[in-house]
Amino acid sequence: MLLNLNIQNFAIVRSLDIDWQQGMTTITGETGAGKSIAIDALGLCLGERATTNVVRPNCKKAELAATFDVQKNNSAQQWLNKHDLAIDHECILRRVISAEGRSKAYINGSQVPLVQLKEVGQLLINIHGQHDHQLIVKAPQQRKILDAYAEHQHLLDDVKYYHNQFKQLSSELTQLQSNKLQREAQQQLLQYQVTELDEYSLQQGEFETLEVDYKRYSNAQDLLNETLHTIQVLKEDESFNVIDSLKRCCDNLSSLKNIDKNLVNISTTLSESLVQIEDASDELRHYYDLLDLDPQSYAAIENRYSQAILLAKKHQIQPENLAEFHLQLAQELNNISSDESRLLCVIDEIELAKQAYLEAAQVLSKSRNKAAKTLSKFISLSMQELNMPNGKFAAQLLQDTSNAISIHGIDDVSFKVSINPGQPLEAMNKVASGGELSRISLAMQVILADKVVTPTLIFDEVDVGISGPTAAMVGTKLQALATNTQVICVTHLPQVASKGHQQLIVAKLTDGKCTETTVTELSSQGRIQEIARLLAGDKITSNSLANAEELLAS
Repeated sequence: MLLNLNIQNFAIVRSLDIDWQQGMTTITGETGAGKSIAIDALGLCLGERATTNVVRPNCKKAELAATFDVQKNNSAQQWLNKHDLAIDHECILRRVISAEGRSKAYINGSQVPLVQLKEVGQLLINIHGQHDHQLIVKAPQQRKILDAYAEHQHLLDDVKYYHNQFKQLSSELTQLQSNKLQREAQQQLLQYQVTELDEYSLQQGEFETLEVDYKRYSNAQDLLNETLHTIQVLKEDESFNVIDSLKRCCDNLSSLKNIDKNLVNISTTLSESLVQIEDASDELRHYYDLLDLDPQSYAAIENRYSQAILLAKKHQIQPENLAEFHLQLAQELNNISSDESRLLCVIDEIELAKQAYLEAAQVLSKSRNKAAKTLSKFISLSMQELNMPNGKFAAQLLQDTSNAISIHGIDDVSFKVSINPGQPLEAMNKVASGGELSRISLAMQVILADKVVTPTLIFDEVDVGISGPTAAMVGTKLQALATNTQVICVTHLPQVASKGHQQLIVAKLTDGKCTETTVTELSSQGRIQEIARLLAGDKITSNSLANAEELLAS
């Protein structure tokens, strides 16, 4: 519930500090005194848009702070905990607005984005304005009212889910269909390319092996000639070869090292070199003997190597990347084939999503029909209690037969009323006057208030156009509503003001140079005087005072 509202330099308010009580609080005052100023300030604390003219003239900024007790408000506590803004059992919403129009928002002392004020505000207060009756003649608002009364948010969520699923699938189908011709042309090209590469079938790493073999075969004669010449120089030339000459050198040094020990290391190095050269010579002979440079093999290798070069050039890639490119094209071809299969699947899925939507929408429609009957009964009764003795109300549903998929379901909701005997039910804006619409709107708000989870309800002059016995019934209804909910009501009706457990009076003071609004809690005697003023105007009589006492006593 709302505990306190502090206002500094806001509009024509210099400074206000208002403590609020549980139950019903009524706010009264003369016309033009600014009875709604506290509601306007609360609206800014709840995240409404601010303008520069909200700051009191000649002041740098306006500061507004609303303190709420959230001990019994689980939704608000969960929200505050989720955003790490919880402090004990209080929630303080603060707004600072500069004269230039800049605005800052705070929750429990922490600066937050304005949207967070709106989010938490919806869990704390529900404000009904004096122009709400202008909205109830609009079809979207009528649907919202019926859905709020029915309390079937889970059914609305189901319809919304299948609606979104249907729309997403339909969008995917449109995209697949629009790309169909392009995919077919691309598929033909890819099929040709993949078939060509399939026939060649180059494996990963094969080109590197081909390149090595191709170089060896293309230099075959050089390999044979140079290898044989080297073998002869090293070992097989009878007139002179390296190994025989090195052996003689080793023998000579071996005999000399016994004479001079400085030759030992040199002799050892030469002996080791001799062993290595003999090994190399033997390996070279083995290589030469096994060197197979068959012309037919060379022709096959040359042909496959040349094909790889040509294919790589055709696709403008490096030959060593040809195998990987082949896999990539095959995957693209497979994806296109998958798109074609997906197109057929999407058509089936759309039909399933539509069927699921229609089933969910039918369940929602049944719930709306059930709620419509009860709501019609209650509002008809309330209309009769609010000085429309022959009033009848009907929430009618007409299912949309256009086969369109709407996020709100398949129902067109229409509120119809009959005011006079024998008058058929007609659309509200055709048969109800402004005052009658106000009473019907108020009846709805009181009935729907029981369905609202916010612990504080504010009614800002919703009783405009109501008087006499009707006003007394409105006051009684609001007072009954305040049994379980904090109700704040800005009113000009003495019958409503007298029903409050707490009454505040708004006054406008001026010294000729500046104007200031004050809000004061009335004592018991002060309430008698204010109710009498509402009854009789500025000239308060003994009769009006007696009537005021009677109203307060009742």
